[in-house]
Amino acid sequence: MKKYRLLVLTDHRGHSTENSIYPLLLEMRKHKRCAGIDVASRGLENNRLFFENRAVKNLFAAPVSQTFAWDEAGSAFKKNLERVSPRTYDAVLLRLPHPVVEEFWGFLETEFPSVYFINNPAGMLKTGNKLFMLNFQELCPPMKACHSIEDIDEMRKQFPVVLKPVMSYGGKGIVRIKGDEVVFSEGEKMSFGQFAEAYHQHPEPYLAVKFLRNVTEGDKRIVVCCGEVLGAVLRYPPADSWICNVAQGGSSAESAPDENELAIVARIDPVMRENGVIFYGIDTLCDDEGRRELSEINALSIGGLHAMRTPAGVPATKRAAELLWERIYEEHKAEK
Repeated sequence: MKKYRLLVLTDHRGHSTENSIYPLLLEMRKHKRCAGIDVASRGLENNRLFFENRAVKNLFAAPVSQTFAWDEAGSAFKKNLERVSPRTYDAVLLRLPHPVVEEFWGFLETEFPSVYFINNPAGMLKTGNKLFMLNFQELCPPMKACHSIEDIDEMRKQFPVVLKPVMSYGGKGIVRIKGDEVVFSEGEKMSFGQFAEAYHQHPEPYLAVKFLRNVTEGDKRIVVCCGEVLGAVLRYPPADSWICNVAQGGSSAESAPDENELAIVARIDPVMRENGVIFYGIDTLCDDEGRRELSEINALSIGGLHAMRTPAGVPATKRAAELLWERIYEEHKAEK
């Protein structure tokens, strides 16, 4: 049986015991098609030139062993480091959280055109922009790209809105506007007039979305790999908050996608795959009638996988490993 080598690009600095990359890579390591997995972290000083300056020869990776696990020191990413090149691997798995500058995606595409990336760098750039959601407005709450305070004012006069900074991440910089009251996700409050003054001084693009009052019902993360739904997890906001983000103090519980959410996946998956994105997560929220609507798409560093099981009861990380190796096999078989 043909076996393959995998390189993983990630950043261990934001990891915790809850990060899915550890059980996922351990499952991939055990698979019969695995000839070896190396992992390179953006968080290592050794790799700064590769990730920041796009210096091709300055990438160092550590082998994934059977003891691959998280610790505060990031030991798993520092042991037995060797200089590597993505060109020498059969596939490269991208698990890079924000921030990632646009130039880095272009660097990967230009410098390593023959490398099979999961996911495609150009596809990551395109689908990682919040404005990509505008391609699926029929699946989402009312939304609009706002490039001026007038755009924002028009939206907030229709209903309470949430403003999502186009290039932000992790629930940072989100703004809720209800009438004249403006509340930032970090807790700061001001009037809309004060917000308008601040905006004029530092304008930035937002995706404005109708605020859904059922936010306490939880934000459901659903993970998809190679067209297959792997599972779901519900993430609840902390007490007295409206942000369903575990990184900001929320909680989570295992869940399952409903029929409407499966229909959402069926609608967006062909578009994602056209862009070379086969491993991603979507988030849904309950609308005012209790129906779940699409709220986010995430293909960068997909969270929640470790807590999920497939409908057949298989750990989602195990099933993801099977699907990813099969996809790598199919990719190389097609090249012959």
